[in-house]
Amino acid sequence: MPLYDYKCAQHGVFQEMVPLAKGHEPCACPRCGKLCAKVILIPPQVLEMAPNKRKAAEKNEKASHEPIISTPESRDKKHGRGCGCEHTAAKTRKAVYLADGSKIFPSARPWMISH
Repeated sequence: MPLYDYKCAQHGVFQEMVPLAKGHEPCACPRCGKLCAKVILIPPQVLEMAPNKRKAAEKNEKASHEPIISTPESRDKKHGRGCGCEHTAAKTRKAVYLADGSKIFPSARPWMISH
């Protein structure tokens, strides 16, 4: 059984274990017995989050069911044909020579594992 948060007007927030099927129903306050509505508490980390980070998180949450997939056609619509933005990374990549004489091509994405 999940633990839900409810809020009583007189006694504040309380938690109650309720069967999943009855999670949408109000619950009686343990102190006064009055029926109280379920509340969804927002973690303090969200409230203290920088506005631009919160906006990005909200945008990602809204798009989670329908992600935007980048294709050449969608990029042409956004930037216009031949803007060159897809070739910028390839032009700026340079070889780095190591002490043993081998060379590597550092990625713009250091978190990716190379082959």
